[in-house]
Amino acid sequence: MSTTVRWARRLTQIPVLLACAALFILMAMTFADVILRSAFNAPIEAATELTRMLMAIVVFSVLPVLSVRGGHIVVDLLDPFYRSALVERIRDAAISLICGAMLVLPAERVLVLAERARSYGDLTEYLNIPQFYIGWFIAIMTYLTAFVLLVRGTLMLFAPKLLEDSDA
Repeated sequence: MSTTVRWARRLTQIPVLLACAALFILMAMTFADVILRSAFNAPIEAATELTRMLMAIVVFSVLPVLSVRGGHIVVDLLDPFYRSALVERIRDAAISLICGAMLVLPAERVLVLAERARSYGDLTEYLNIPQFYIGWFIAIMTYLTAFVLLVRGTLMLFAPKLLEDSDA
């Protein structure tokens, strides 16, 4: 089982690398746009739509990785009431399972909207990129995040040792 866990942890590097590449492209494009706008009065026309698409790639590509690692921001106002490690584990597992189940609805909704954009033939304004591609990407990554949260919640209940970080 540890081979599967190691393989899964290595697999999580792919979306992180995708987000890093998108963020680098976003940074380089913004730098070039500012220089071109200031020095030559010639901004990059498609910068707005590229920024929108790249930000969606950055956010949604790392969402499953962030979820499996438990890296979400949490408010711990009620933590003093959970003194037992078992109760904390059950609480965290229930939250992961509930959040995973709840994410299915937004993923389905985004998929419906992406299919609608595909059927209408919607394109971006300057680059004429089909808009449904980014919708599909968001839907797939949201489905993957829901799956990851459901698996994480199940593992927290039945095999919590598999979620422990081996780097620590």
